[in-house]
Parts: sequence; C-alpha cells; structure tokens
Amino acid sequence: MVHVVLIGAGNMGFAMLRMWSRFEHHDLAVVEPNAALRARAAETGTRTYASADDLPVAFQADVAVIATKPQVVGDVVERYSALLADGGFFISVAAGIGIRKMALRAKHPTAIIRCMPNTPAAIAEGMIVCCPSAETTSGQRALAEELLSSVGLVAFVNDEALMDTVTAVSGSGPAYVFHFIEALCQAGVDAGLDDELALLLAKQTVFGAAKLAVEASEPPAMLREQVTSPNGTTAAALDVLMEDGKGLRHLIGMAVQAARRRSVELGS
Repeated sequence: MVHVVLIGAGNMGFAMLRMWSRFEHHDLAVVEPNAALRARAAETGTRTYASADDLPVAFQADVAVIATKPQVVGDVVERYSALLADGGFFISVAAGIGIRKMALRAKHPTAIIRCMPNTPAAIAEGMIVCCPSAETTSGQRALAEELLSSVGLVAFVNDEALMDTVTAVSGSGPAYVFHFIEALCQAGVDAGLDDELALLLAKQTVFGAAKLAVEASEPPAMLREQVTSPNGTTAAALDVLMEDGKGLRHLIGMAVQAARRRSVELGS
C-alpha cells in the first residue's frame, strides 16, 4: 500500500485526486485549509484534514504531493518533510518554485520531483513534465509517473533550466490555443457567420485537427501539406499565416520567449 498525502485540493490538486481515488493500492489523505475545497475533496471518498496538525498520530507518507500556491511551498516542505516515511519523497506541481529552494527548507536530504502540468489535466488530457532531484531513485520516479499519468502524458527532463521553456510551451500553451479559437471564431463572425456557429466551427476544427495530429503517423508539416491544394483557399490563408517575419511562427516564437523570460524572473 502506497501512502499519499495531497497538500492542496484546488483545481490541479482536485483533478489528480479524482483519478487517484480510483486506485485500490493507494491510501490517500488530503490536507486543504479551505472548507469548500475540503468538502469537494471529501466527496471522492478520501480522508480530508484542515491542516497537517489534524493528521493521525504517527502519520507517515510515501509521497507528499504539493499542489498549493507558490508562496507557501517552502513552509509545506519544511512541515511535511518530517512526515515522510523512509524513502518518502515530494512531488511538487506548484509553479515557479525550483528544487533547490524546496530542498533548503527540508529537514533532511529528500528526493524532490518538480513538475509542470497544464490545465487539460482537469479532463485527464494534460501534459506533465517532471524534473527529478539528484536524490530521486528509479522507484520514486516510476511511482511519480504512475500517479501523474492518470491525468495526462508524462515526460522527464534532467536539466531543471528547461522547466522555464516547458512552462512557456505547455504550461502556458493552452492559453495560446484558447486565444486562437477566439480569433478564428471572431474571424468567422466578421465574415458573416452567427456567433454560435462560428464558435462551434472554431472549437471542433481545433479539436479535430489536434486529435488527428496526435493519432497520425505523419508529422504536422505533412498534415498541413495534405490539406493545402496549390493556389487553393488554404494556400491563400497560409500565405498570410506563414509570412516571413510576420506570420504565426514568428508570433508564437516571440510569445514563448516572453513567457520563458517571465518564468525565469518569477523563479529567481
């Protein structure tokens, strides 16, 4: 039996908890000070507590999952490092807090896996990138992957500096896609469609294209070429979107770099 304590049952924490509550070989506990969020977590059948002080006497966790606001992560690590079982470790999905900062607050050398999920984890379609500390064992890494893969795809990087780029690409990426849907919808409205139909076309087109890109063996560039007839309507549109120095690739590149710079600033 693996003992897991989830600290924080907000949107991301709850998304993970909903999936973990189905695991028969995991013993789950949730610590959430907010009464409404704690009540929501309790509806999954999981034991909930308002604070670490309310946990059972001699409580020990094999995994402590930090899903709190970034500003309290240090305090959480300090408090819960004393509650880890031998070989226990932290998984942190809190944004912007590096491994070194967390390790400095632990009461003893502790394995830490820093993760960057994204919001589609709420429907088990997330992208979660993890960076393990040097102390992390293969068994701890495997357990982290088992837990996190319940809400999406999981990848690992060994260079923590890459987490800023991960944040800029997949962490913030859903917002870029949502804005693209907004823009495509508005373009349809401006060209004569009613609001409801334009939104339906935009959402389903992005969903279908993304699903095809995931399931197809061909790379996205080839899929694009297959849609594009010479001198056709798609080609006319792509002349605008792919214009050198002004097109979508240029704008997305600038957006990712801006997000990455901000991630570095927030983590320093």
